[in-house]
Formats: sequence, C-alpha cells, structure tokens
Amino acid sequence: MQRPYDLRHAGISFWLASGADPAECARRAGQSIQVLFRYYAKFLAEARHHANRLIEDSMQRWGECEDAPAGA
Repeated sequence: MQRPYDLRHAGISFWLASGADPAECARRAGQSIQVLFRYYAKFLAEARHHANRLIEDSMQRWGECEDAPAGA
C-alpha cells in the first residue's frame, strides 16, 4: 500500500537525482538540511561524485589550455 509520504519521498529523491541544490530541496520540502542529509544520503553521495567528476574534467581542460603554446 502506498501512502502520500511515498510520493513526497519520490519527489525529493527525483529533485536530488536531477542535480538540484540540496539546500534548495530541503527548503522546498520544508525540512532542515540535516534531515535531508540523513534520509537522502544515497542521492547526495551520487551528486557529490558527479560534482567531483565535473570539477576534475574542468581542471583537466584548464591544464590543457595552460600547456598549449602561446598564440595557438
């Protein structure tokens, strides 16, 4: 049997999986950020891994630009 809370959980999980800012998700859900971290840690960990990949890719591109000869 599904409850209205299940839909709420699914909605918040969807927001987090979509890459929305966790603080904004907590605000919209009417929860504290601590509650969000406790109950949605899996999604937040996935978002952290995704952010790390984006940062690493950006740093690699930046390093390639610095290594390129001037005027190239």
